[in-house]
Amino acid sequence: MNINFEIKFASVDDVPIIFNFIKELAEYEKLLDEVVATEEILREKLFGEKKYAEVILAYVDNVPVGFALFFHNFSTFLGKPGIYLEDLYVVPHMRGKGVAKKILAFLAKLTIDRDCGRLEWSVLDWNKPAIDFYKSIGATPMDEWTVQRVAWQELINLANMI
Repeated sequence: MNINFEIKFASVDDVPIIFNFIKELAEYEKLLDEVVATEEILREKLFGEKKYAEVILAYVDNVPVGFALFFHNFSTFLGKPGIYLEDLYVVPHMRGKGVAKKILAFLAKLTIDRDCGRLEWSVLDWNKPAIDFYKSIGATPMDEWTVQRVAWQELINLANMI
């Protein structure tokens, strides 16, 4: 990439940028109606007393062009933490220019530096450009695994089974 490129860990001052990227990602994934997060929620959960995730921002010529939100999980089989990439987003006009690859390379190095066993993420089945990109960098689809989720009312119902 022959441009002025930089990756920085986000700070609380970056919450409006992060929130905007989340909405743009949700719109791309046709899930904008599912976004209930607010800047206030992000400020508290990402930068408050207990931090639940971390964010890195990608800049080209000092303009934010992408982000990744990630957190640690733990593999009992490996006996090591891992990094789970919840969201990766690059603005449309910068796609295909190596930004996402640089973000993933940064996260791969962070995974190694933190002595984590793996870097993982999910991708929507219909997102062929992303799937093809991930395969091109050596990612392996975990076809034998199906993501399960309990949320909203079902989460309350399950919690009440105690």
